Amino acid sequence: MASKATLLLLFNILFFSLVTSNHVPCPPPPKTPTPTPSHGHKHHPSKGKCPKDTLKLGVCADLLNDLVHLVVGTPPKTPCCTLIEGLADLEAAVCLCTAIKANVLGINLNVPVSLSLLLNYCGKKVPSGFQCP
Repeated sequence: MASKATLLLLFNILFFSLVTSNHVPCPPPPKTPTPTPSHGHKHHPSKGKCPKDTLKLGVCADLLNDLVHLVVGTPPKTPCCTLIEGLADLEAAVCLCTAIKANVLGINLNVPVSLSLLLNYCGKKVPSGFQCP
């Protein structure tokens, strides 16, 4: 009986030493990158100006026409949505708003509805409280 207890004690000590010796510490928290100096000029990407050429947004006319009128199938996203793809929601809204108001699209439309249709179709959202400038 004593040999069984000794054997059990040895296995327990062996087991606990193996478990504690394989302890892997938690990784250190990631370092936050240090900001680079701005050399005096600050970049404000969305202060009411469109970073894209508004005339290029004329390609959105076909997409908007297909969205407004019932067209069988899904309209292609490529020329229009790829133009506003890398923009923030506010920048995309300003760009499309400028194009709609300048009538680059060539059709008279309800501006808020047209803007909402195009932005939603391209995976963007109309910023809350946004009105075309």
